[in-house]
Amino acid sequence: MYRVVTAALAATLLAFGLAKAQADDLKKDSPDAKFITEAASGGTLEVMLGKLASERSTNTDVKQFGERMVTDHTKANKELEKVAEKKGIKLPKDLDKKHQEVYDMLSKLKGAEFDRAYMKHMVKDHEEDVNEFRKISKDAKDDDVKTFATKTLPVVEEHLKMAKDINNKLGGGK
Repeated sequence: MYRVVTAALAATLLAFGLAKAQADDLKKDSPDAKFITEAASGGTLEVMLGKLASERSTNTDVKQFGERMVTDHTKANKELEKVAEKKGIKLPKDLDKKHQEVYDMLSKLKGAEFDRAYMKHMVKDHEEDVNEFRKISKDAKDDDVKTFATKTLPVVEEHLKMAKDINNKLGGGK
């Protein structure tokens, strides 16, 4: 009798675990899954461009901003990877086409020309990111995605403020 009860309990727990794992998976075409994929590509771009800024910039503020992007986005990317893994989303190893084009364009620039183009892009990109993270932090159906967006939003807002300040110092305005 003990074996039957143990086997039934094990089967129930296994079925519950499989049902929970399936419930954690996000549909690949859902807005939450798309957010994860786009945020991963965008975060990877931020790290790559931050490294580029530390190599190519002639401005101390731009170099420090780039280093901050590497630090903050590396951390956020690791957190996002955990969410993606938990949700059964395989993140691409390469940048998406839009992000690759930005990297290719900025990688051809150096010095003050790089600084102005990089910071202008950082303002535009972070404005878009703030809007997207705000939207997802309110509208996400998945609690883990919503938590990630809500937790990361203040950092993205801080990046936007910093980018605007540096861009203005460089005479970039908007």
